[in-house]
Amino acid sequence: MTASVRLQSVATAEAPHELRQSEAIAVAGDVFGPRVTDFDRMIPAFHNAGVRRRQLVMPMDWYLAPRDWPERNAAFLSGAVDLFCRAAQDALDEAELRGADIDIVVTVCSTGIATPSLEARAMDRMGFRTDVVRVPVFGVGCAGGATGLALAGRLARSQPGARVLLVCVELCSLAFRLDQPSKTDLISAAIFGDGAAACVLASDGEGFATVTSHAEHTWPGTLDIMGWRADPNGLGVVLARALPPFVRKEIRPALERMLGSQGLAPEDIDRFLCHPGGMKVIRALELALGLEQGALDHEREVLADHGNMSSPTVLFILDRARRAGLPRRSALTAMGPGFTASTVTLEAA
Repeated sequence: MTASVRLQSVATAEAPHELRQSEAIAVAGDVFGPRVTDFDRMIPAFHNAGVRRRQLVMPMDWYLAPRDWPERNAAFLSGAVDLFCRAAQDALDEAELRGADIDIVVTVCSTGIATPSLEARAMDRMGFRTDVVRVPVFGVGCAGGATGLALAGRLARSQPGARVLLVCVELCSLAFRLDQPSKTDLISAAIFGDGAAACVLASDGEGFATVTSHAEHTWPGTLDIMGWRADPNGLGVVLARALPPFVRKEIRPALERMLGSQGLAPEDIDRFLCHPGGMKVIRALELALGLEQGALDHEREVLADHGNMSSPTVLFILDRARRAGLPRRSALTAMGPGFTASTVTLEAA
């Protein structure tokens, strides 16, 4: 790749309502206990999730009433625009820019339907120019932080001098369902939260890291691993296969191919920054990558403090890593529906 693309800022935004895991266990017992066979055997999923607390876009009582699709999406539109603006404004402030300085906005979100998309709804509040280029991205789920960063880097590289704002917003909690309790719903209730993160990228100026390369890998015949189901009551999580065994078996060969296309090997990476699907996935990643147990410490911390927020999560991890001091070369990676892995290689400034 020719022109260098610099990450000028990264910022995060938490949803307004905190839920501690002890409260989640109590709520799950009230909601699912009388309706799910062998519910007591599923309680360890909450204790072993690695989540201490997370943030929700609505107060807990809101989720305990029956909600149809229009109600859920109305909550999505209100909450997602607010989180978009908070994360985006903090990223702009760190980069010492205004909304009017942004040339391209990439918005990643897969947890609600917004047409017009979120960046259009945020234009007046953010002060974006009328000629700003809008690039909404839907359907990449948990891979979206890495996929979005790679796309934003490509756009910044293709238009020297342009400033690109990437915003990832997800409200996973709105998929919490009371109507069809299943093991998948319980797992979702144990780990998912809401949040947003934003970055500014440009091919000129200062930055804390350079985006040097990126790659993707999609496994054939894996559409059933992860995704959404849609019905009149809203979106529901699909997790048709256990992810940890898949990760242990498949992620290293895929990373070797992705990094190999960049002239690198996993051993050339000083720090992997991985989307933590859950505690078992973190352990599977450490095993697959030949890392010591506990090496993915930022991943554990973000999961504990925020849960799995889907696409913004890996950018929360990037934010912690850069505050701790990025090593010379990092690889940011995430997996999501498709089933797809995305990776972005960074070099510290």
